[in-house]
Amino acid sequence: MSFTNTYTTPAQPAAASAQQFVLQDLTWSPTKSRQVSLGPADSLSEPSVLQSQEAANFNDEEDFPEGGYGWVIVAALFLNGCMWGGLTYSWGVVQLRLVQDKLSSAATLSFIGGVSSACMSIFATLNSNLVRRFGVRNCSLVGSVLVALAQIFSGWTTKNLGGMFVCSGFMMGTGCSILFMVGSILPSQYFKRKRGLANGIVYSGSGIGGAIMSITIEALIQRYGPGWSFRTIGLIALAVMGPSSCMLKERTRPKKDSFLEWRLFRDRKFAVFFCSAAIGLFPLFVAPFFLPMYGTSMGLSASSAAGLVAGFNLASAVGRISFGQVSDQIGPINALIIALVWNAISLLVIWPVSTSLAPLVVFVVSNGMANGGFFALMPTVVGSITESSKLASAMSMLITGWTGGYLMGAPIAGYLLEAFGGENSGLEPYRPA
Repeated sequence: MSFTNTYTTPAQPAAASAQQFVLQDLTWSPTKSRQVSLGPADSLSEPSVLQSQEAANFNDEEDFPEGGYGWVIVAALFLNGCMWGGLTYSWGVVQLRLVQDKLSSAATLSFIGGVSSACMSIFATLNSNLVRRFGVRNCSLVGSVLVALAQIFSGWTTKNLGGMFVCSGFMMGTGCSILFMVGSILPSQYFKRKRGLANGIVYSGSGIGGAIMSITIEALIQRYGPGWSFRTIGLIALAVMGPSSCMLKERTRPKKDSFLEWRLFRDRKFAVFFCSAAIGLFPLFVAPFFLPMYGTSMGLSASSAAGLVAGFNLASAVGRISFGQVSDQIGPINALIIALVWNAISLLVIWPVSTSLAPLVVFVVSNGMANGGFFALMPTVVGSITESSKLASAMSMLITGWTGGYLMGAPIAGYLLEAFGGENSGLEPYRPA
């Protein structure tokens, strides 16, 4: 879409050499006029219909490429998500082995996964400012190195609970936080009409990566033990995320706002959405963290239990893409409501009757799709209720609000599990958890 400003020149052009003319904008706005000065050097020999450079650069929807190099950005972010997101969603597989090795209880070990996830929230606002200052490529490279080193160092902490908290918890979470923030804000610079689909593809990397990582990590643990499993995955993460991070680039650098945009809470829509998302996050990591232990309590092998996590993550990937497309058709807020209701139904209706493999598979697929839809829709919803210039700040503040759910959701379930008999007491203790 292009805009043309029509100007009418005065009837006495000879005066141009002595003074400037004031031209009246006739087409830009019916209520507002602008003045454009033509100096002595400006030629009036051209037709009296002049093109306004400001109008030519007007930031309308067509300023978004809606493709082109934007799809390269989406592919690179997808690969990064396969690693950092896949490792986050595969923690339950590692947790099962560490519980079997008597490192600690399930409730305590779930705190490690909770710390890793909570770091994504705690450092979201800080990382948003770092991205604005140093750029997406540099920040993504730093995050990739942190995730890789966290996995490698964790290989030497499988017998040390404190070291595991530092490496797989804090260090891993810090790297994931940087990568999550880059993936949250960059697609919005390249897409608007297709933003939901682009974000869905980017976030589907976590689901597909989680499916691949669940099976891969279990195979590595069975063959080489947890130590070398960590180290191998760390080297793979560095080999994948390093090159993909180098492909990232910004179209425009977000403007430098204040560290926290408290003014966003004056908008009732943002305030309500902030609170709703903070509460809605609590149950989202319970299923992937505890499915492996639940599967073994049903009599499944460790490999089959890892397959449940893989199925959950594949369903999550499908949900991220599907809800992204749906949001482009019916609106992101409507799509988010569907995802939240779907999640509640899976937990309150399907989960209580999942005492055999068939209903459990139905729960895994249903809950996984709703779970994925929640995360994929977040940037799209935020983009729909805030100005584009505030997107990075709004998204970082929203993610910071998830800290409680990330940190305490799975551990609360773990303590409920222990209170009702523990992981070795059959399926019943899992119901309240």
